[in-house]
Amino acid sequence: MDMRQRKHIEAVVEATTRNAPVVAARTHEAIIESSWRRCVHQYGLDPSRMQEARILPQTRLREHQQRIDDFARIARHGLQTLYSQVAGLGYVVLLTDAQGVTVDYLGDANTDASLRRAGLYLGAQWSENGAGTCAVGTALATGQALTVHQVDHFDATHIPLTCTAAPLFDSLGSLTAILDISALTSPQARDSQSLALHLVRIYASHIENANFLRAHRQDWILKLNAAPEFLDVDPDFLIALDASGRVVGHNRRAHEMLAAEHGLRDASLPSLIGTAFESLFEARLDDLGRFVYSRPSELRALALAKSGALLYLSVMPPAPLWQRGAASKGGPPAAHAAKIPPPLAALSGGDAALDRQLERAAKLVDSPINLLINGETGSGKEYFAKALHQASARRGGPFVAVNCAAIPETLIESELFGHLPNSFSGAGPKGKRGLIQEADGGTLFLDEIGDMPRELQSRLLRVLAEGEVLAIGASRPVSVDVRVVSATHHPLDDLMKSGRFREDLYYRLNGARFTLPPLRERSDLDWLIQKLLAEAPGGKVALSPSARDRLHRHRWPGNLRELCNALRYARAVCSDGHIDVDDLPENFAEPVVPPLPAVAALSTPEAEFDSHLLPPEGMLLMQYLRAASWNLSAVARQIGVSRMTLYRRMARFGIRSPNQRDGGAH
Repeated sequence: MDMRQRKHIEAVVEATTRNAPVVAARTHEAIIESSWRRCVHQYGLDPSRMQEARILPQTRLREHQQRIDDFARIARHGLQTLYSQVAGLGYVVLLTDAQGVTVDYLGDANTDASLRRAGLYLGAQWSENGAGTCAVGTALATGQALTVHQVDHFDATHIPLTCTAAPLFDSLGSLTAILDISALTSPQARDSQSLALHLVRIYASHIENANFLRAHRQDWILKLNAAPEFLDVDPDFLIALDASGRVVGHNRRAHEMLAAEHGLRDASLPSLIGTAFESLFEARLDDLGRFVYSRPSELRALALAKSGALLYLSVMPPAPLWQRGAASKGGPPAAHAAKIPPPLAALSGGDAALDRQLERAAKLVDSPINLLINGETGSGKEYFAKALHQASARRGGPFVAVNCAAIPETLIESELFGHLPNSFSGAGPKGKRGLIQEADGGTLFLDEIGDMPRELQSRLLRVLAEGEVLAIGASRPVSVDVRVVSATHHPLDDLMKSGRFREDLYYRLNGARFTLPPLRERSDLDWLIQKLLAEAPGGKVALSPSARDRLHRHRWPGNLRELCNALRYARAVCSDGHIDVDDLPENFAEPVVPPLPAVAALSTPEAEFDSHLLPPEGMLLMQYLRAASWNLSAVARQIGVSRMTLYRRMARFGIRSPNQRDGGAH
């Protein structure tokens, strides 16, 4: 221990044992002293005990890397660009996870031994409760970008170092990682690191925004800036909206801007998630078309709802709609995207079969014909019906859902048609409006219509044919204006042939038929998982690669309902916001779908395959496969899905690798 280290230990002891309170002002010195006090009084660290850097073994390091793999892949370009600017000055660049473990690192190979000894290395653990006051740990503890320079460190071992770090937040406002640049030696003055702090903040913002844009490709993205000249090249604020116009994500700067807008300090504004667009800005959701990229940026001014301050807005429609528009029309994507109303577009993350149903539905939202939805139990028939209602001119009226299989047969007539007082045994003295009347002016959704008793089918036929309903005990019918949407998992054609379902009612209900794909056949499972995890209360959770793979291998007999229940269960039992395989329900203990070499037999070899016959999504997948010389593992990594999902997509489009002619999967 040298003299400088002795003096440092004495300074830390003096600062953490005196009774005088920490300086209230948010000065750098106050932040450092607060951290020192946490180290002693909260974490029980001894300033006189100097510790060597803690480097995790490879197996533990890989666990941390896997948990943040997607984010780290996006951040990598930012790390490389930052390192190219500071490497000549002796810095290394570190990316740590939210536990302070270094999961990515760029440094000079010639100084590897010294960097490893100092802890500026892959696998180093820099949490405040382990390493004491340091840039990574204190940025994690405070959520602020800062420099911890030489004697700012708690542990006297680290006082030669200078470290500058900035927190990285995801689009839900959760601290996900830390970006850090550090050097073994530097000038003594802390001011020498001002440029380092500036650069780290800039690249932290770039990484956050890149992650935001990838995470919200299926949402409406609002890009905002106070200066129209920089709106389309460097937006300050990013906000993502779902199809109903509610916030589903934002970058940190948008959060801080709106905190200031509401007069709150320390960006303490409650979470913006779920906030309606109209409550943040002086505009209606229907006005978003005025802010597309094609208009000059100076004509895209938008006022904040509270202060009236002007920002400039650029709107990006959801990516899957862009791709459909560009591929099928060859014209401006937004023009085609506008044909799919947002409530319907929000049902799909790019699944080709479901998208085709949505495109048909968009043309029929305001037609007078009745609609029939087929699909397995739990496949989202009611969600589809609600989206049709919300996208139609009837959205101001009621949406009344009736499960024909859940109402006892003795009560279904009175529930549907209503009754007068004392009109039958047990009716009661008050009477009741039926559910058909309750739906007047809106949409009546008849779920599991195949289970409706045959004797009631003729009465429903009268409602559809005459537009009037006759309550039990009444002598005069009442006019109603309802749009009827029916759903069933039964094959009504078979019920009709067997005499269990009226043929005339069938043709009244089946004005247009939609068939929803079961979850096991959908290619947007990852999007659904992300959407359900983001919408559920309780904060952000992460899904391990092994848990994600297990979900992909499940057959989902309960479809969306089973997926919702599985994710709710996993959220409830997981630890530290991290869902692993063991957190999934018991029936997920072993994969129920075997590996799929059988995909090879679904189509012809690539040399005989005409990719022009494919839909746009299939053509895009073929381009990826050919570019990677049919290396399926490489393509799966490139497009961010598991191999199982890639097999399913190839099967859906009838694509077979030329490497699979012998029946094997490579």
